[in-house]
Amino acid sequence: MDIPMVDLKIQFESLRDEIESGFRQVLETTHFILGPQGRSLETEVAAYCGVQHAIAVASGTDALHLALRAAGIGSGDEVITTAFTFIATAEAISYVGAEPVFVDIDPETFNIDVDLIEAAITPRTRAILPVHLFGQPADLEPIAALCRRYNLKCIEDCAQSFGADYGGKMTGSFGDFGCFSFFPSKNLGCYGDGGMIVTDSDDLAHTVRVLANHGSQERYHHAVIGYNSRLDELQAVVLRAKLPQIDRYNQARRRNAALYTERLQDWEGRSPVEDGKGTHVYHQYTLLTKRRDAVQKALAETGIASAVYYPIPLHRQEIYRERFADVSLPVTEAVASQVLSLPMYPELTEAQIDRICAVVLTA
Repeated sequence: MDIPMVDLKIQFESLRDEIESGFRQVLETTHFILGPQGRSLETEVAAYCGVQHAIAVASGTDALHLALRAAGIGSGDEVITTAFTFIATAEAISYVGAEPVFVDIDPETFNIDVDLIEAAITPRTRAILPVHLFGQPADLEPIAALCRRYNLKCIEDCAQSFGADYGGKMTGSFGDFGCFSFFPSKNLGCYGDGGMIVTDSDDLAHTVRVLANHGSQERYHHAVIGYNSRLDELQAVVLRAKLPQIDRYNQARRRNAALYTERLQDWEGRSPVEDGKGTHVYHQYTLLTKRRDAVQKALAETGIASAVYYPIPLHRQEIYRERFADVSLPVTEAVASQVLSLPMYPELTEAQIDRICAVVLTA
């Protein structure tokens, strides 16, 4: 039997009755956008994250874009972030006319190296945008300290870290904004695109809501140029069904990660490293190996999926490489050439993990 990177069907079957009942309710009321399901989801996510406000939007990319826009970041500004992430992180910075400034990553966690951030701050720097990569929280306390010292915004990219904590506090609740993605494969995922912005600021929350709804706070009255970025009610139904299960899902991911690490302890490559400063929720279980191609080929030949996140760092992507031709990020580039992610989802069985590890160990 093949083993996929993620099996969403198993999870759906366990929640089928609740989701289908919610769908029927939405279909019968025909209230598809900005309705009670979305409002309830926002209240529940805010409570879970320990913040005052949660605003549901159309995608994780929109969450980053709207947060940057609401923070007043625009043309001529700089935002410090990592190049070892999905394109949306830098894309959102470019959307508002600002310039991404890429800092190298920590070789152990693959998150932004906090010791390198201060040297990248200039008079044009307006924000730091850490990414909690693969579900491991970035080292937030020194980032928050730099933001206070230099009067910078902190916008957390939590696309892969729903349910992760740093020192007992949820990711997304440290910065001015926390930006989540609900893409189907995420730890908390819907059945399409979706996202969420969380914040403790009344003013910033209000600005995001206006921007996300065509610049309007009263129907047919538009104070600013906004966007159409709203989570529909059907997606909210799915997320509300899954949210009460998220801690259980993440505990299962951590259990599976521990099994992987135990089975691979004598392997020549390297398993993920936890820095102990927060709870890793293993959106991905990512190995580091100089024999990536051989291992991936062996897995594919036995029907086991794997993936490379991410093969090309952002400063080497076609859209950015000319602008950042002189930028050298040696750790990022070395890691990008060696990472390989194995199947990871809560319902993955010990027998499946044993099978996967047997292939990795003999490849």
